[in-house]
Amino acid sequence: MHLTSNDITIFIFSISVMLFCARLFGEVFRKLHQPVVIGEIIAGIFLGPSFFGLLFPELYSSIFNSSPIVEITLQGIVELAIVMLMLVTGLEVDLSIVFSQGKKASLISFFSIAFPMLIGFGFSYLFPQFFGDISEEKKLFFALFIGTALSVTALPVVVRMLMDLNIFKTEIGTIIITAAMFTDIFGWIFFSFILGSIGSSNSQHSIQNQIVTILIFILVLLFIGRKVFNSIIKFLERFTISIGGVISFIFIIGFLGAAFTQYIGLHAILGAFLVGIALGDSVHIKEETREIVQQFATNIFAPLFFVSIGLRLNFIQNFDLKIILILLALSIFGKVLGSLFGSYLSGIKTNDSFIIGFGMNAYGAMQIVLSLVAKQVGLINDRIFVSLVVLAITTSILSAPVMSFFIKRAKRKLNFIDLLNKDLIFFSDAKTKNEIIEELCKKVSSKTKLNYNLVLENVMERENQMSTGLANHLAVPHAKLKINSIVIAVAINKDGIDFDSLDGRKTHVIILLLTPIDQPEAQLKLLSDIAKFFNSPDIAQKLISVSSKEEVIVSLEQISKNKFA
Repeated sequence: MHLTSNDITIFIFSISVMLFCARLFGEVFRKLHQPVVIGEIIAGIFLGPSFFGLLFPELYSSIFNSSPIVEITLQGIVELAIVMLMLVTGLEVDLSIVFSQGKKASLISFFSIAFPMLIGFGFSYLFPQFFGDISEEKKLFFALFIGTALSVTALPVVVRMLMDLNIFKTEIGTIIITAAMFTDIFGWIFFSFILGSIGSSNSQHSIQNQIVTILIFILVLLFIGRKVFNSIIKFLERFTISIGGVISFIFIIGFLGAAFTQYIGLHAILGAFLVGIALGDSVHIKEETREIVQQFATNIFAPLFFVSIGLRLNFIQNFDLKIILILLALSIFGKVLGSLFGSYLSGIKTNDSFIIGFGMNAYGAMQIVLSLVAKQVGLINDRIFVSLVVLAITTSILSAPVMSFFIKRAKRKLNFIDLLNKDLIFFSDAKTKNEIIEELCKKVSSKTKLNYNLVLENVMERENQMSTGLANHLAVPHAKLKINSIVIAVAINKDGIDFDSLDGRKTHVIILLLTPIDQPEAQLKLLSDIAKFFNSPDIAQKLISVSSKEEVIVSLEQISKNKFA
């Protein structure tokens, strides 16, 4: 069996049609401030039997069902696209962020996995009849799959949403990204074990061997592979004439990792994802190289995968509102409540917890990939697959507006105390106001990655116009910058500094306030709030008597409660 000239013509033409519609619908959804991937999925539904195939069945069959060998060839391209998509997703995982976030992200990630896993597994195992005809021998694995599918988070969709909402580099944004990384890693590993357990691969490895093998594989990748890859990429950067050598290496290693996990009885997507994580940590991969790899995978191969989802299934015929509503309810009760609970235990305020909760509830591409693989191995039927795709689309579309609502609500409730960051509070022995301002700017630049010279220049420019020393031992040097979120740093100076204050007293509390240039009202409101907060010299005196930054926050919160109770 081989491709005839007509087969090749049809195959290339179908690829062109799929890419064209993917780009067209993707751009429409981009204009609507929605993830491009949603448009690509809709394009597949439009081209498939749900619409185009229904209106023009003969033309549809001639393009997409012309011969079995064309279908197999297209399926091979789609499988390659899934592997490439997971490789690129792995490249986005920043291990330094994962390791640095610590308790908050870990708690949120744990409960955003545990809640939906338990709720999804429990409901689907106890009430499988709500999902249709689920055989007794598949009931356990089906329930495990539903729990896993409701536990994952679409990292690419989340990153895009955070960028669109201008909170990508904020503390909340970093927490969401880190927690999403944890959930994705867990989801793919656990799902791969489910596939291995139901014998979805030709491999004869036992589940015990799979567990040992994959753990060794992960350890080797993260502790040895990262260093080896980094050295090889450094060599390629120096001794190849273009970035092509590095790009080829990334895909070669990614495909080898995918082939390895497929061989041991787990799915290829896991190997590609893990290799992506190991490669993405290399300091020698230029941003330009990452961008090319991402653009190549996400604009050529990934659209073919997402279009193919709707191409073979009749979404109208397999649309089941009951299953969709059940899954939506389970996702909200599981994913959102789990994230909220984890945020609560982490000490995150209620409003920010809702931002995190709905950010983590965007399933997007990750759930679709899981669902497609589950459908391919016969774990779920067409109705459940369509319902999960609709759920992924719905949560991805709804998450951004809901997050935006809570972000705007947080801005309306702008509060000096709520914006305090323990890492930006310190004690200083500076003798002059220039010294203390320099210390504050250094502290901010080290914790937020803002350019130190730029921050200092803008703050000093404002300070030189008029002293920011206020009354009651307080000074508030400030500036407006091209930043996405407000930054507040606090320095406590027990000896006091001459800030040319309004009441002539020495300054003991110096608060650096940096606000976005496009939010002038934020600076005015916070300056007013801070001045009102320090309406008595006793407040500054109380702060210089404490010995740790944790005590500073506790004291300020207690004062706030007493003032505004």
